[in-house]
Order: sequence, then structure tokens, then C-alpha cells
Amino acid sequence: MQTTPGYDLAKEVMVTADTFLRESQRLFRPYGLTAAQYNVLNVLAASADGLSQRELGDILVVDRSNVTGLLDRLEKAGLVKRTDHPSDRRVYRVSLTAAGRKLWAKVQPLYAKVAAQVTAGVGEKQLRDTLTVLKSLQAGAVSWRLPE
Repeated sequence: MQTTPGYDLAKEVMVTADTFLRESQRLFRPYGLTAAQYNVLNVLAASADGLSQRELGDILVVDRSNVTGLLDRLEKAGLVKRTDHPSDRRVYRVSLTAAGRKLWAKVQPLYAKVAAQVTAGVGEKQLRDTLTVLKSLQAGAVSWRLPE
């Protein structure tokens, strides 16, 4: 079967994402985290006022039902807390607890070192160009439609 460069790129992005996910478990597992849970902690660590569950789902590109399950487990572990939104009773604000921030502060530098190892053989310009391409692919993936 002959393929196109776009097809090959999409396939390799998926293979790379799966590889990153599988290998990241070796880093996160000793801290009782999954890659998805680390991503939640990482996003919340950058938000001083917390985020709504919807905002969190939009940033992580995760379905709302998956966000709820992730937050239930993280809340049970004492790593995040949900508080009522000040002006909308239907919405929760999600933020890190002190324990969640402490765990994130321990794991984040390790993740940064691993990311540096993984990208060590790639030049800075190539990294920036790749980021641009990946953002384009993300935008395209969000808006794709089944072929007719």
C-alpha cells in the first residue's frame, strides 16, 4: 500500500504518543500517578486561581466524563480539591492541594530531565518547527470530519 507523507506523519505521531505514554509510566508509577494524572497536576500548577472542570478538559483535550473520573481519583488521594465557583453554583473550581503541589514539585523536575534526554539529539530550530507542526496537527485533529 502506498501512503502519503501526511498519512505517515499522522501514523508516526500516534506511535510516538503511545510510546511516550507507555514509557512515562516508569517515571510516574513510583509516585502513584498515571500520565493523565500528572498532566492534570501540571496544568493546575500553572493556574493560581484553579480552573473549572470544563477549562481543564479543554486544555487537556479530554472528555468531561474522563476529567470527572481523573479528578475523583486525585481528590480521593488528597492531591486536588474542588470548590464551588463564586458566581455559578453549577461549576466547580479545581486547584491543587498543598500535597498535590508538593508532589508536582517533586515529579516535575524529573519529567523535565527526561524530556531533555528525549530531545537531546534535536536542534532548537527543529524543536520549534516541530512544535509549530504539532499545533497545526492538533487544530486539524479537532476539526476533522469522516470522509463521505
